[in-house]
Amino acid sequence: MVTKEMFTKYERARILGARALQISMDAPVLLKTDSELLSNLNFDPLKIAVLELESGVLPISISRPMPERKEEKIDKIKVERTNVSDKNQEQTIEQKEEKTITDEGEIMELANPDDEFDTFEDTSEGGAEYE
Repeated sequence: MVTKEMFTKYERARILGARALQISMDAPVLLKTDSELLSNLNFDPLKIAVLELESGVLPISISRPMPERKEEKIDKIKVERTNVSDKNQEQTIEQKEEKTITDEGEIMELANPDDEFDTFEDTSEGGAEYE
Protein backbone atom coordinates (compact mmCIF):
# COMPACT_ATOMS: atom_id res chain seq x y z
CA MET A 1 0.00 0.00 0.00
CA VAL A 2 1.54 3.31 -1.11
CA THR A 3 0.51 6.40 0.80
CA LYS A 4 0.60 9.82 -0.77
CA GLU A 5 2.60 12.31 1.23
CA MET A 6 0.73 15.43 2.11
CA PHE A 7 2.30 18.84 1.74
CA THR A 8 2.49 21.09 4.76
CA LYS A 9 0.55 24.31 4.59
CA TYR A 10 3.79 26.22 4.01
CA GLU A 11 4.86 23.97 1.14
CA ARG A 12 1.39 24.19 -0.36
CA ALA A 13 1.42 27.99 -0.15
CA ARG A 14 4.88 28.14 -1.74
CA ILE A 15 3.88 25.82 -4.59
CA LEU A 16 0.63 27.64 -5.28
CA GLY A 17 2.30 31.04 -5.17
CA ALA A 18 5.07 30.01 -7.54
CA ARG A 19 2.69 28.36 -9.99
CA ALA A 20 0.23 31.27 -9.89
CA LEU A 21 3.09 33.63 -10.69
CA GLN A 22 4.10 31.46 -13.63
CA ILE A 23 0.53 31.42 -14.94
CA SER A 24 0.21 35.18 -14.55
CA MET A 25 3.40 35.55 -16.61
CA ASP A 26 1.71 33.64 -19.49
CA ALA A 27 3.02 30.15 -18.76
CA PRO A 28 0.94 27.43 -20.38
CA VAL A 29 -1.76 25.83 -18.26
CA LEU A 30 -0.93 22.17 -17.64
CA LEU A 31 -4.55 21.02 -17.56
CA LYS A 32 -6.62 20.46 -20.64
CA THR A 33 -9.48 22.80 -19.89
CA ASP A 34 -12.15 24.42 -21.94
CA SER A 35 -12.83 28.13 -22.01
CA GLU A 36 -16.02 27.64 -19.98
CA LEU A 37 -14.10 26.30 -16.97
CA LEU A 38 -11.55 29.12 -17.20
CA SER A 39 -14.33 31.71 -17.38
CA ASN A 40 -15.96 30.13 -14.30
CA LEU A 41 -12.61 30.55 -12.53
CA ASN A 42 -12.53 34.18 -13.77
CA PHE A 43 -9.11 33.44 -15.28
CA ASP A 44 -7.68 33.75 -11.76
CA PRO A 45 -4.08 32.36 -11.75
CA LEU A 46 -4.33 31.25 -8.12
CA LYS A 47 -7.52 29.27 -8.72
CA ILE A 48 -5.98 27.65 -11.79
CA ALA A 49 -2.88 26.75 -9.73
CA VAL A 50 -5.06 25.17 -7.04
CA LEU A 51 -6.87 23.14 -9.70
CA GLU A 52 -3.54 21.97 -11.14
CA LEU A 53 -2.18 21.02 -7.72
CA GLU A 54 -5.30 19.07 -6.79
CA SER A 55 -5.24 17.17 -10.07
CA GLY A 56 -1.57 16.23 -9.55
CA VAL A 57 -0.18 17.50 -12.84
CA LEU A 58 2.40 19.89 -11.37
CA PRO A 59 5.98 18.68 -11.91
CA ILE A 60 7.12 20.23 -8.63
CA SER A 61 8.92 18.19 -6.00
CA ILE A 62 9.72 19.13 -2.43
CA SER A 63 12.87 18.04 -0.67
CA ARG A 64 12.65 18.24 3.07
CA PRO A 65 16.02 18.46 4.76
CA MET A 66 15.99 16.29 7.82
CA PRO A 67 18.44 16.66 10.68
CA GLU A 68 21.21 14.13 10.75
CA ARG A 69 21.15 11.92 13.77
CA LYS A 70 24.67 11.57 14.99
CA GLU A 71 25.93 10.38 18.26
CA GLU A 72 29.08 11.97 19.48
CA LYS A 73 31.11 10.76 22.33
CA ILE A 74 31.81 13.51 24.81
CA ASP A 75 34.93 13.16 26.91
CA LYS A 76 34.60 13.56 30.61
CA ILE A 77 35.55 16.91 32.04
CA LYS A 78 38.80 16.80 33.92
CA VAL A 79 38.91 18.89 37.06
CA GLU A 80 42.34 19.90 38.19
CA ARG A 81 42.74 20.18 41.90
CA THR A 82 45.25 22.65 43.21
CA ASN A 83 47.30 22.20 46.32
CA VAL A 84 47.62 24.81 49.02
CA SER A 85 51.24 25.41 48.00
CA ASP A 86 50.08 26.18 44.43
CA LYS A 87 47.71 28.86 45.76
CA ASN A 88 50.52 30.42 47.77
CA GLN A 89 52.74 30.47 44.68
CA GLU A 90 49.98 32.15 42.65
CA GLN A 91 49.57 34.82 45.33
CA THR A 92 53.29 35.58 45.43
CA ILE A 93 53.42 35.81 41.61
CA GLU A 94 50.48 38.23 41.61
CA GLN A 95 52.12 40.35 44.31
CA LYS A 96 55.34 40.54 42.28
CA GLU A 97 53.42 41.59 39.16
CA GLU A 98 51.56 44.31 41.07
CA LYS A 99 54.83 45.62 42.48
CA THR A 100 56.47 45.86 39.04
CA ILE A 101 53.42 47.64 37.67
CA THR A 102 53.44 50.21 40.47
CA ASP A 103 57.23 50.73 40.24
CA GLU A 104 57.38 51.10 36.46
CA GLY A 105 53.98 52.66 35.99
CA GLU A 106 53.32 56.28 35.16
CA ILE A 107 51.96 58.47 37.92
CA MET A 108 48.86 60.26 36.82
CA GLU A 109 47.64 63.41 38.47
CA LEU A 110 44.03 64.13 39.24
CA ALA A 111 42.27 66.37 36.77
CA ASN A 112 41.54 69.92 37.87
CA PRO A 113 37.96 70.95 36.98
CA ASP A 114 39.11 74.49 36.11
CA ASP A 115 41.43 73.12 33.41
CA GLU A 116 38.66 71.11 31.79
CA PHE A 117 36.53 73.97 30.47
CA ASP A 118 37.46 76.56 27.85
CA THR A 119 36.06 80.06 28.22
CA PHE A 120 33.91 81.35 25.39
CA GLU A 121 33.82 84.96 24.21
CA ASP A 122 31.61 86.41 21.49
CA THR A 123 33.25 89.07 19.35
CA SER A 124 31.30 91.94 17.87
CA GLU A 125 32.06 90.98 14.23
CA GLY A 126 29.94 87.82 14.34
CA GLY A 127 32.77 85.42 15.06
CA ALA A 128 33.42 83.50 18.23
CA GLU A 129 36.72 83.19 20.00
CA TYR A 130 38.01 80.58 22.43
CA GLU A 131 40.57 81.41 25.05
